[in-house]
Amino acid sequence: MAGLFIGFLIPHALLSAYFHLQFHSTLKKSGKLSLSAIAESQKNTIDLFLQERVVNLFNLFHSREFTLEPDSQNMENYLGNLRQTNDAFVDVGFLNDRGVQTGYAGPFPALLGKDYSNEVWFKTLMGQSEDYLISDIYLGFRNKPHFTIAIRQSIDGRRYVMRSTLDPDKFYMFLRSISHGKDVDSTLVNRKGYFQVVDPGKGNLLALSDVTPESDSGAGVMEIDRNGEPILTAYTWLKETPWALLVSQPLSVAHADMYRARQVLIASLVVIILSIGAIIYYTTRKLMVRAQATAEKGLTLQHQLIHASKLAAIGELSTGIAHEINNPLAIIIATTGVIKDLLNPDFHLDASPEAIGKELAIIDSAAFRAKRITHQLLDLGRKSQPAMVQSDVHAILDDVLGGLKEREFQKKNIEIIRNYDPDVPAILIDPDAMRQVFLNLLNNAGDAIEGPGTITVTSGLADGFVRVTVKDSGEGIEPEYMKRIFDPFFTTKDVGKGTGLGLSVSRNIVELMGGRIDALSVKGAGSSFTVSLPARVSGDN
Repeated sequence: MAGLFIGFLIPHALLSAYFHLQFHSTLKKSGKLSLSAIAESQKNTIDLFLQERVVNLFNLFHSREFTLEPDSQNMENYLGNLRQTNDAFVDVGFLNDRGVQTGYAGPFPALLGKDYSNEVWFKTLMGQSEDYLISDIYLGFRNKPHFTIAIRQSIDGRRYVMRSTLDPDKFYMFLRSISHGKDVDSTLVNRKGYFQVVDPGKGNLLALSDVTPESDSGAGVMEIDRNGEPILTAYTWLKETPWALLVSQPLSVAHADMYRARQVLIASLVVIILSIGAIIYYTTRKLMVRAQATAEKGLTLQHQLIHASKLAAIGELSTGIAHEINNPLAIIIATTGVIKDLLNPDFHLDASPEAIGKELAIIDSAAFRAKRITHQLLDLGRKSQPAMVQSDVHAILDDVLGGLKEREFQKKNIEIIRNYDPDVPAILIDPDAMRQVFLNLLNNAGDAIEGPGTITVTSGLADGFVRVTVKDSGEGIEPEYMKRIFDPFFTTKDVGKGTGLGLSVSRNIVELMGGRIDALSVKGAGSSFTVSLPARVSGDN
C-alpha cells in the first residue's frame, strides 16, 4: 500500500512542481512588468513637466514687456507670470552676455549683479548646441539646495540668458502626486548616483543613493536588499535631463499576487493528495481483506495478479484525474491575473468589454472542460442498465453523420463513404447510448486525418453479431500505444484536445449491451474500430 501511494505521489508531485514553477515564473515577470510600466508612466509625466517649465521660461523672451535692460518691476512681472503656471518657481534672473545677472526678482535680492560666468551650468549652456539647460541640484551662491532651468537667446548677435530656480521640495510633492501603486517610492538620481529628488524620510538631497544605474542602460528592473528587506526597483532615464528615475516597491507587495497564487496551489495540491490518498488507502484495505479471504479459499496466483493490476489502475486513474483537473484550474487562475492587469489603470492596457470578454471566454472554456471531464468520469463508472429498444443501426448512423457533423467533415475536405449491408436487421440496443459511441468513433477518425481523406462506415452481419466498422485514412496509431487506447485518460492527442475518456466510456456502453469494440491500426495506413453487437430482437433471451 505504501509503495502504491508513493508511486502515485511522485509523478503527481513532479507534475505539480513543474506547473508551480511555470506559474511562479509568469507571475514574477508580471510583477516586474507592472513596476516597469509605473516607472515608464512617471518618466513621461516628469519629462512633460520639465518641458512645460522650459517653455514657460522661453515665453518671457517673447512677452510684450521684454527688454534687454529690465527693471525690478519687469522682473517681478516675469516672476508673477511664472508662478501663475507653477508654484515650484522660486525666482527669475536675466543675465547679459558676460554672465552678469542684470535683472532679478525673488527672495534673494543679493543675487542681483552676481557674476555667473564661472558657474558650471552657465559654462555648459554657453558651450552646448541646445539652447536650454536643466542643471543638477546644487547649493550655489544661496547655499541652499536648488536646481536651475536656463534659456539662451541670441539678440543682435549677442547671447542673453533667462534663468529660474525651482524648489526641490515642490518638485518632490509633484513626484509624489503622480506615484501610483501600494507602497511605491519614487526618487531621482544623477549620473553619479546623488539624490536630486527624494522622500525626506528615505534620504537627503545630494546624498549618495544605494542604487546607481549605468547611464547607457536605458531601463530595467533589479532586486536589491535594503536594511534586510528585499526591494524590487525599476529604473529609467529621463529625456530632458540626465537623471534616472528609481521606482521601488517591497518584494512582498510587488509579488503579492504570486504569493497568494502559490498558497492556493499548495493548498489545492494538499487537498488532492489527501483525498486521493484516502481513496487509495480505503480501497486497498478493502481489496486486501478480500484478497486474504479468497486466498484462504485457494485463490490462484492469476487472481492475485488481477487484483494487483486493479490497484495499479487506481493509481494511474488518480494521477490522470488530478492532471486533467489541474490544467483548467491553472488556466483559470492565470486568466484572472490577466483580467486584473487589464483593469489596472497603471498599465494602460486595453480594458474594453471586448478584451475582457475574450479573457472570460478562456475561463468559460476551461470551466466547461473540467465539467466535461467530471461527466465522462460519471459515465465511466455508471453501471446502470441501458434502455434497450428495437432500433435500426443504419438510421442511428445516418442521424449522427447528418447535419452539422457531415458539414464539419466537408469543411475539412473529408469524404464519408457508407457501405451498409441491407440485410442487417433491427436489433435490441439503447439508441441514445449508441449515438454517443458512434459519434466518439467518428470524431476520433476525423481528428486522425490531416488534410484531405476518407472515413468509411461499413455494416454487416456475421456469427450472430451486427458489426459496424469506422475506418479512417489517417496516419494510424503507434503499435506500442494500441494496448492502452481503451485506458482512462490515455490519449495521443495534444494537451487540451482530448481527455482520453471517450474510448473507455464507449467500451463500457457497448459491453453493457453484450457487445465489444475491436481496434486495428497500421502505421501510415489508418485505423479501424469495429463495434460488434448481438443480433437479437425483441423477445430473444
